[in-house]
Amino acid sequence: MESAPSALLGELFARSPDLLFIASPEGALLHGSGALREALGPGVEGGAPLADIAHPDDRAALSAALSAVLQGDAPVSFSVRLRDGRGAYRPMSCSVSRSSDRGAVFGSLRDAPAAAAATPMTDEELNTLRLKARILDGIAEHVDPLTIWALDRDGIYVYHDGKAVAKAGLKPGQYLGCSVYDLYATSPEAADDMRKWYDGQVRRGRGEAHGADWDTWLVPLRSEPGGRVDGVLGISLDVSESRLVEKELRIQLDQIAAQQRVIRDLSTPIIEVWDGVLTLPMVGTVDSVRTAEVMDSLLAQIVEKRARFAILDLTGVEVVDTRVASHLVQLITAIRLLGADGIVAGIKPTVAQTMVALGLDLSQLNTQRNLRAALNYAIRAMTSAQGASSAASPALPRKPAP
Repeated sequence: MESAPSALLGELFARSPDLLFIASPEGALLHGSGALREALGPGVEGGAPLADIAHPDDRAALSAALSAVLQGDAPVSFSVRLRDGRGAYRPMSCSVSRSSDRGAVFGSLRDAPAAAAATPMTDEELNTLRLKARILDGIAEHVDPLTIWALDRDGIYVYHDGKAVAKAGLKPGQYLGCSVYDLYATSPEAADDMRKWYDGQVRRGRGEAHGADWDTWLVPLRSEPGGRVDGVLGISLDVSESRLVEKELRIQLDQIAAQQRVIRDLSTPIIEVWDGVLTLPMVGTVDSVRTAEVMDSLLAQIVEKRARFAILDLTGVEVVDTRVASHLVQLITAIRLLGADGIVAGIKPTVAQTMVALGLDLSQLNTQRNLRAALNYAIRAMTSAQGASSAASPALPRKPAP
């Protein structure tokens, strides 16, 4: 059964309003008062090293103070920043002394004089601060998929929460007290970019981390308006699903564009109906865009196949606008410049009226009643040209038989 002094000591630690602790010579927290647990959180017991909740810049001073008190007889006082239960570093004054057997260190903590001397907040300011905390916690708890995090001036996480934290395979607050530079130590370029976050500029960027795509806003934090940047607020939105939808939509749009190209090619096929004769049957509505595409394709085919004639079959075209009619005349001119003859077949009355109304010079335009007539014209012309070429060539003497 526990002795009376031990029970009283336990009750003293439980009820004491002071921040008291007992630590091992190595700085492991063995026991803490109730006020200490309330101020710094339940993680200050169970053998947790005191250095783990100290600011990285203060750990060397903490170790030196513990070594000094163990080697001497007088108590040692020093300043240290310790992480509280909310993850924020709290400036404190620490006094430590050793036990008689040098097997333990007794310590007490108080808020640093600078913090204690600060002007107390009014009730209105305190209520506003509490409202902001509730708003922040509400956003972090319910807005999905969002992660909110904050760094102090040294790059140490002082806040890390949000619905998207679990999706990244992390726990809320997992990075508290960790240095962002240590987490990305394997990427010096990333660390250099992080140091630029403290230049006072609001930034937005996109990147991949923890198997997800993130859209992140970086906001500088100042203790007072216009003052020095002493922290960075990060708001990271998991946009993996929207990126996937965007990618699928882009694939669908590409497929639709490819299908439209196939449809256009099928609606205006260029057919080699005879050796040296190309036919372009046009059906349906003919607009300026379609006419321009036809012109490029037909001229390329004339050069590739060394065609002598190109027949534009307008039998299936009911209406053309004035711009299209002008394009057709220009197309016939371009065909001639390539050394071929252009024939327009199957012009409807409405199309003929449109072309006449333009006042274009149609005297050089070769037109035929239909495709059959145009094809007969081209074949006769090529046959006559071949006959004339044969007649003009002198007969070669036969080689005598041996």
